[in-house]
Amino acid sequence: MGIQKEEKSLKRIWKKFWFLLWKDDSIKGWIFSVIFLFVFIKLIFFPVLNLVTGSSLPLAIVESCSMYHKGDVVSNFSLWWTRHENKYAQYIINDLDFKAFPLKKGFNKGDILLIVGTKPEKLKVGDIIVFDAEQRNPIIHRIINISIEDGKSFFSTMGDNNNGQLSIEKKISSDQIIGKAGFRLAPLLGWVKLIFYDGSNPPSERGLCNEN
Repeated sequence: MGIQKEEKSLKRIWKKFWFLLWKDDSIKGWIFSVIFLFVFIKLIFFPVLNLVTGSSLPLAIVESCSMYHKGDVVSNFSLWWTRHENKYAQYIINDLDFKAFPLKKGFNKGDILLIVGTKPEKLKVGDIIVFDAEQRNPIIHRIINISIEDGKSFFSTMGDNNNGQLSIEKKISSDQIIGKAGFRLAPLLGWVKLIFYDGSNPPSERGLCNEN
């Protein structure tokens, strides 16, 4: 009898919880839902995602146009390469090499990317990495060169849509690497967040992307 009472009590609690979370249209229900979702995302979803991906930053919102290709996912690679091939010549990267790279058509500002942890020795030219550049946010760019110095690997990156390298990405140590971009998880969905502070960026960095 005691076990049956406990089961009934648990069922009543569950029904109340479920109603309050999904069916209660009152202010109380709305506040409860928001708090629950916040706690779930903060304490359960992200810790589990960190564990599964092996990265401290499993999801990243693209905040600039440095990896944008005109036309985005339907861009014409041949036309894009014609406009950008000169900057890759010094790194001995040709169009066939680039076609074999992950995310060869780049990605757009506002895209949400899945980031996975990786060992530095498994990275190769063409991979897109997220690294700490001691700025407000990490940088997401493509590896164009890997060098070895005193047994340590150093990485050089460049944005697909940039005209050249930033000084901070010419020699990236293994310790700076946060992870590798896996795939585009949600195109443009990050604008839900970006729209609130994109206006504080310099005028040249605001709004939708254009190809350089």
